[in-house]
Amino acid sequence: MKTAVLASLIASAAAFAPAKQAAKTTAVSASDFEDVLGAQPPLGLWDPLGLLNGADEERFDRLRYVEIKHGRISMLAFLGQITTRAGFHLPGAIDYSGDSFDSYPNGVAALIGPNSIPTAGLVQLIAFIGILEIAVMRDIEGTGNEFVGDFRNGYIDFGWDDLDEEAKLSKRAIELNNGRAAMMGILGLMVHEEIVPLGYDPELPIIGHLV
Repeated sequence: MKTAVLASLIASAAAFAPAKQAAKTTAVSASDFEDVLGAQPPLGLWDPLGLLNGADEERFDRLRYVEIKHGRISMLAFLGQITTRAGFHLPGAIDYSGDSFDSYPNGVAALIGPNSIPTAGLVQLIAFIGILEIAVMRDIEGTGNEFVGDFRNGYIDFGWDDLDEEAKLSKRAIELNNGRAAMMGILGLMVHEEIVPLGYDPELPIIGHLV
């Protein structure tokens, strides 16, 4: 999961483009997207890099797709940080040598450093993420998906179809905001973990001791 976060943060600058609510065929400036889902108080439409200037609907949908996916990965990553640092790990051994899951450090140190997961383990993680990207976390056309980032593909529902339009918009907005917060949160944790050796306080609220 933490490997997925590192990969997702490469394009995190694009991840804060606002979401689409109404279809548009052509846009000449970011102001054309002021009423989309995700452009809400206190910032409203927030596009400091000008990614939406001259953007059409296809470009907008691509940015939306990236934002949603990065937000979901980051939410899982932040939850993973809280869970593992609270002492919860998978049972059993992580390799044939008998090393337990909790014998490896948390956070960035699990990926980089003298006590990190073996290369073979990282390769397996990356391969698993690749399978998810190719076969699971994608929008299959013709399966009834309602919006960009809808990966139900005709077989996952969990009560979504029973909600009215107002409730659906509310839940989509909640996901966007939680994803945006998680992207900043996991990035902050990764940076803070790396600067602790420079003398910064390793104790953080909720997360606890970073090293």
